[in-house]
Amino acid sequence: MDETSLGAALVVFYALIFILGLLGNMLALYVFLFIHNKRNSVQIYLLNAAIADLLLIFCLPFRIIYHITQEWKLGVVFCKIIGNLFYMNMYISIVLLGLISMDRYIKVKKSQRRRKVSRRKCSIQICCSLWVAAIFSGLLHIATQSTKNQSNENVCFHYTNRKDAVWQAAFNYFIVVIFWIVFIMLILSYVKIGKNLRKISRERAYLPNAGRYNSTAYKSFFVLFIFTLCFVPYHTFRIVYITTQLQNISCYWIERVHKTNEITLVFSAFNSCLDPVMYFLLSSSVRKTVFRLLCKGSRDSQAGVKATHQTSIMDILYLTVCPLYTLRLPLLLIKEESSQNKVKISNKK
Repeated sequence: MDETSLGAALVVFYALIFILGLLGNMLALYVFLFIHNKRNSVQIYLLNAAIADLLLIFCLPFRIIYHITQEWKLGVVFCKIIGNLFYMNMYISIVLLGLISMDRYIKVKKSQRRRKVSRRKCSIQICCSLWVAAIFSGLLHIATQSTKNQSNENVCFHYTNRKDAVWQAAFNYFIVVIFWIVFIMLILSYVKIGKNLRKISRERAYLPNAGRYNSTAYKSFFVLFIFTLCFVPYHTFRIVYITTQLQNISCYWIERVHKTNEITLVFSAFNSCLDPVMYFLLSSSVRKTVFRLLCKGSRDSQAGVKATHQTSIMDILYLTVCPLYTLRLPLLLIKEESSQNKVKISNKK
């Protein structure tokens, strides 16, 4: 694949990721910021992940324009800013996904309600520390990289030799090691979560909501599948990429390494589209809020439909999603009432 064909393919994929990711993460951010007043630790991590994904998505138009024109006209410093901002938010999202897996495992394993407040404060502190560390490292890279002269200021997001900046290559190795640690942590956490939930489902098979534990276990494995699909190809090849930056290789291999890196990077950017799906799966309150928003928007649009006798996509969603959610409400109320009765009986005892 030549540079022109690769650039055209990257434009298409990045444009789709930008549109879908922007819509999904804006909806997620609206739900987290304006709907939920009291957030638990997982929702705090999800909120920060949505912010990181949006910041990453805002970098994509610059990549799209660059691949269309095949020329960078905004200067070396701004090229470094956009590049580092993209990677910074990608790795913030990766670390947050690892923290979410740990938090979910602790909740499934111990489920201590009295520690909910302390976990919430701890998650806020961890997120603040993560952002400070990421911003500091990003600024350090921008400051050191922008002082170096480049042979061609019209080239951006391209292969760079690191023989004169070994510490930057070492830092990139360190980031890759962090990724694999997070990935192993995700595997262990979600496998144990799945096993625990399936065990609970078997032990409580006589209860009407026993199947819910199996469903949650499958959702956990789906989150692990998304993470593997998006990030493992890029970080598997990343080791080769960084190693070649410390060596003298021919122009032929530079082009091959650069193109492979660009293709695998698309998978990593695609995660920003799939993260909103993960939010929907991990948080029941997010699902309920999205359903309510869809139902509310559909009811409002139905009034216009009756006047104009036209059918829209929102009406189809209303006819399919809202009746299911409405049918589920009595079950939720019965479940809540039975749990309250159990609490009252235990208090009397």
